[in-house]
Amino acid sequence: MSRPLRLIWLQSGGCGGCTLSLLGAQGPDLYTALKGAGVEILWHPSLSEASGAEARDLLAAAARGDEPFDILCLEGSVINGPAGTGRFHLAAGTGQPMRDMVAALAQRAAHVIAVGSCAAFGGITAGGGNHVEATGLAYDGTTAGGLLGAGFIAQGGLPVINIAGCPIHPGWFVDTILQLAAGDLTRADLDEWERPLAYTAQLVHHGCARNEYYEFKASAEDLGDLGCMMENLGCIGTQARADCNIRAWNGSGSCLDGGYPCINCTAPAFEEPGHAFVETPKISGIPIGLPTDMPKAWFVALASLSKAATPKRLKENAAKPRASVLPRDKRKGGA
Repeated sequence: MSRPLRLIWLQSGGCGGCTLSLLGAQGPDLYTALKGAGVEILWHPSLSEASGAEARDLLAAAARGDEPFDILCLEGSVINGPAGTGRFHLAAGTGQPMRDMVAALAQRAAHVIAVGSCAAFGGITAGGGNHVEATGLAYDGTTAGGLLGAGFIAQGGLPVINIAGCPIHPGWFVDTILQLAAGDLTRADLDEWERPLAYTAQLVHHGCARNEYYEFKASAEDLGDLGCMMENLGCIGTQARADCNIRAWNGSGSCLDGGYPCINCTAPAFEEPGHAFVETPKISGIPIGLPTDMPKAWFVALASLSKAATPKRLKENAAKPRASVLPRDKRKGGA
């Protein structure tokens, strides 16, 4: 009987939010999913008992090739500062930059996974002036390269697999691990940013509970209103690639369900939109960021028609925190 696939998980420049999200996996939970896939966690900084010298020795042995493992996961961005030395983030107790440990382990792994947008592209850690010189594993924002270089291919034949999101949905990670364990994940299963198509083949817009308001361009004016947040509140769910409203967090939640606009956190450079996340930049009243594949002329024409046809119910309810006009069956009387 072959041994389980062994997974090493490291954390670098980030908040640990992807691990927290992953622990919320349901149907099955994380441990059951990994066991079912024949995957064991060789080491994780938050989930493993080994720490201190024991953990350092294990990771060093893995980097030398003395401790076999198959999958390397990095959560958080690679820290290269100051001045390219990597010494802003040292692996505890080693005096060694964490980025060097990550690079050494990546050369030994059959598969390398960037968990979250920080590990994939630099993410929030790279925002502002990026004084810590944060990058992703294979990208620096939208530029190929990162820590491992644009041409990096892991021993299993795939580039870095970017499970981007801030944080990721636990299902995105579990799906990817199941595909890897079954030997079914190929380059054709990754999109142009090497993100798994299992979740990026959809738009966040798909399944949004506000879609009726979107169709009639009945817009929210303030956070907490029921209407579509594209026109005034910065929502770019019509451009963002993820299944957040189809496969909700904890069975029922998404950013939009919580009353906050989609900020396209699965995309590179989402952290620097050039404006407040809750503002929609416009030119002559037309949003700059139009729905994916939508020509501007068609959007203007359809928006005008939609607004002209907006039912009174949606007009009344769009800028309110709760519906005051409810749908009615006309056979029972009333409007």
